[in-house]
Amino acid sequence: MTSQTDDAIGAVRRDPEGNRRQILDAAIEEFSAHGLLGGRIDAIAERTKVTKRMIYYYFHSKEELYAAALLESYRRIRESEANLRLDELEPEEALRVLVRSNIDHHADHPEFIRLVVFENTLPAGAIHLMSDEAREQNRGVLALIDDVLRRGREQGVFRDGPDAPDALDVEQVLSGLAFQRVSNRSTFRELFDRDMLGQKETPHVRAMIEDVVLRFVLACPR
Repeated sequence: MTSQTDDAIGAVRRDPEGNRRQILDAAIEEFSAHGLLGGRIDAIAERTKVTKRMIYYYFHSKEELYAAALLESYRRIRESEANLRLDELEPEEALRVLVRSNIDHHADHPEFIRLVVFENTLPAGAIHLMSDEAREQNRGVLALIDDVLRRGREQGVFRDGPDAPDALDVEQVLSGLAFQRVSNRSTFRELFDRDMLGQKETPHVRAMIEDVVLRFVLACPR
């Protein structure tokens, strides 16, 4: 027992961030496939070749690991948005770049979609995002959008006035459309014969999402 503990502590000291990232990657995959209740620490340990003892050393409980995996999934999309350098682009182009980035991120990370779906189906609601850290981490995208909208209104490119959409409105529309494209792919395909991520339909659906978001804010939609 002591030897195992010493090994775990030694590994933590050698590469603490790398170990934590490896565990989170495996946890995201496991919980996105099986949810909080169905996800297994044993399976995460097998994916990482890390002992259960080390996993609990970092995260203390399965629920804490699940919450960390969920928060990490959100952190990654927020980081991708922050790296777009939207402040260097003209407002309309900046918004188009943000839309395309979100569409790509959602399509490339279906595990994020599944995690969010699981969290939203909990009877008590999204209890694992009820923290100042989670809220602060995700408010960054509103600041990005707000800056783009402000610059666009100053240039007369975007709608202004009491009925003009704000940053939260834009985030809701954009997130909803990009998310639904992935989350509802199977049901939409079976019911309406449109595969929203398929090679045939992807160009049309991507252009449609971009057009909807831009028309929502442009002063003179084209």
